[in-house]
Amino acid sequence: MRGAALSDELSAAAALCGQRDQRLTEPRRRVLELLLAEGQPMKAYDLMAAFGAAGQAAKPPTVYRALDFLEKQGLAHRIESLNAFVACRRGPVTHSAAFLICDCCGLTAEIEPGKGQEVTDLGAHSGFQVQSLTIEAHGLCKACQV
Repeated sequence: MRGAALSDELSAAAALCGQRDQRLTEPRRRVLELLLAEGQPMKAYDLMAAFGAAGQAAKPPTVYRALDFLEKQGLAHRIESLNAFVACRRGPVTHSAAFLICDCCGLTAEIEPGKGQEVTDLGAHSGFQVQSLTIEAHGLCKACQV
């Protein structure tokens, strides 16, 4: 994502944070910008390396704090099996997330899991409050199946 689309996404994220009485500080904005521009999962150390405009790397706490904030605000997801992070483009509403991950080329797509609410409801029935739900499915994308 580049140009006006990237700018629009960052403006929407800043507005969302403002509505929640949160601040999209410059480091948080930069990490989100990198995730949006990449469009695919990024490891924290890749974010650190790309952080500075003049090529200077960010310190780990700066990036990890920004990622933690972005996750809590529903602006990014952590993909555990890849140990990486990806921008969420599903909008400002928190939701269950599911990822299709190609084990050949690394293509990753976010989809809405059909049973996400069912898991949350089952948890509530058992006295458990589900705060986040992420499903990861590994396989081969259409292009890699050939």
